[in-house]
Amino acid sequence: MKPAFRLHQAEGRWRLIEICWPFILVAVAASDGLEYPLRLNCAGYPQVPPTGGPWDMSKSTVLPFNRWPRSKGGRVGSVFRTDWKEGTALYLPCDRESIVGHDNWRTELPSKIWRPNAGINQYLELVHELLNCPDYTAPLVAAA
Repeated sequence: MKPAFRLHQAEGRWRLIEICWPFILVAVAASDGLEYPLRLNCAGYPQVPPTGGPWDMSKSTVLPFNRWPRSKGGRVGSVFRTDWKEGTALYLPCDRESIVGHDNWRTELPSKIWRPNAGINQYLELVHELLNCPDYTAPLVAAA
């Protein structure tokens, strides 16, 4: 892992749970102290963007939607979409699945398009920012 990844981990933004290539599990910290494990498929990394979403580690499946971060009507809800790819991908321009069919994002959101040299930090920084913005609110059901 790059020094920036380790620095952010030391700062408590996220923590590496497991690497079982091509999948990695990273828990990203939210402003309320909750952590959201993300299971990211990194096949083809770093040239190919990762893809993934919130993960239920106890059941090895997509986190039930009632345990996903919620939105007060803004950005969090547009990224943590329970109606997108059955919860297997976050609706982010740097996500491998979500960029497909969204060529307009390349000009509208150029800073959020996958940059191989930025690595996994780019994806995790965007998620951490969302989980720590004023739009974030806790899930309907606490983690088990």
